Amino acid sequence: MRLVALFSVLLLVALVVFGFVALTLLRRTLVQEVDSQLRSAAETIVINSVNALPNPGGPGPIPTDYAVVIANLDGSVAWQSASGATAAFPDVGDLSLGHVQEQSRHPYTVGSEDGPVRWRVVAGPVVRDGAPIATAAVALPLTSVEATMSEMRTWLLVVSAAVLAGAAGAGYVVVRRSLRPLRRIESTAAAIAGGDLSQRVPPEPPTTEVGSLSRSLNMMLGQVEASFAQRTASERRMQRFVSDASHELRTPLAAMRGYAELYRLGGIPDDDVPQVMERLERESVRMGSLVNDLLALARLDEGRGLRLGQVDLAQLAADAAEDLRAIDPARTVRVEAPDADGDGWAVEGDADQLRQVMLNLIGNVASYTPAGSPVELVLARPTADAVVLEVVDHGPGIAPDDAARVFDRFYRVETSRSRSAGGSGLGLAIVAAIVGAHGGAVSVVPTPDGGTTVRIELPVRPGRSAS
Repeated sequence: MRLVALFSVLLLVALVVFGFVALTLLRRTLVQEVDSQLRSAAETIVINSVNALPNPGGPGPIPTDYAVVIANLDGSVAWQSASGATAAFPDVGDLSLGHVQEQSRHPYTVGSEDGPVRWRVVAGPVVRDGAPIATAAVALPLTSVEATMSEMRTWLLVVSAAVLAGAAGAGYVVVRRSLRPLRRIESTAAAIAGGDLSQRVPPEPPTTEVGSLSRSLNMMLGQVEASFAQRTASERRMQRFVSDASHELRTPLAAMRGYAELYRLGGIPDDDVPQVMERLERESVRMGSLVNDLLALARLDEGRGLRLGQVDLAQLAADAAEDLRAIDPARTVRVEAPDADGDGWAVEGDADQLRQVMLNLIGNVASYTPAGSPVELVLARPTADAVVLEVVDHGPGIAPDDAARVFDRFYRVETSRSRSAGGSGLGLAIVAAIVGAHGGAVSVVPTPDGGTTVRIELPVRPGRSAS
């Protein structure tokens, strides 16, 4: 209703301005016609009237509607006459020679001596033999002009009222129909405010403003829904992470507290104290390792920038092979890095974090594959913009169902990874987080002859800048 009222007010103002301009132009045109008529007849009328001055009772005929006033040079009226068309007589004012000369025969408007009629008057000196002998004024009533203006005002009022009423009615219908999609948007917004993020605004023609608004709102709602879904999933992961972390930390802490209380109560013989201290040390080391892994994941989750530099993956693989040989001298470790063009096996990355990836992978190989089983570290370049590093073992392998989850935090393959073996279930999660921070991808596939292959693909240059 406010839009209709505003539209009606603006239309009313426009009609008033239009009516004022139309009436002003019409009056000007009508008055100009009267002035033209007055000028063309004034000279003849004045000559006829002046010729009758010696016999004021018998002047020549005066045309219908005209009034004539003859005055002496001092302005005193010598003779005046009007036709019988109107009973009123124009109040021509001062007709002295000086005042009349100032008028310069320009028409002007005056009232009546007695009555509401207005007149258009032209005045000037009467010259005989080159000298002024009198002054004269000829007038025409503006009765027809006023009648035309009154009729015009009436019709303008009637037409304006009809236009205003019709426009207001049509505007009301159009506004209600135009606002119907906005009401649907309002209903959708209310449903979303109530918690139903799946609601969408009904589509409208994209060429209209409402259609463009609906499309933008639907895009925004899709992003909001996706953001809420991500937040919900993140909250669930965090809850599970906190629960798992609490459970993992509870075990070594409970063991350490139990041994401490037993020692305090004197329940540990002196001969067993070294073994108890050794057990406490192992539990503290295990708990420290778990805390370090949690801190590493927390830093990665915060998205801290990488300290980028040129990293030679061939050298990184060679160092990892030496570390694995030091852990298990009986194991055969082979590095396969064919000759590469250009920069060889160099990528742009964080050397410390990529070294952590290799340490976690060879640690898993050492812990969960049979001692002395062979391992290959294979480098390949599938494209000019990517390098692939595979850690291939020939152990018992990982079942397909477990392979899809080994990069989840605290997930263990129970048949091969137990707390007694020292695994926290965070090693591969850290690997996935570091590789993801470099813009790469990591996956687990079966080794053709039995075992597990961890495949890491890294871009030569990460897609994000380091800080």
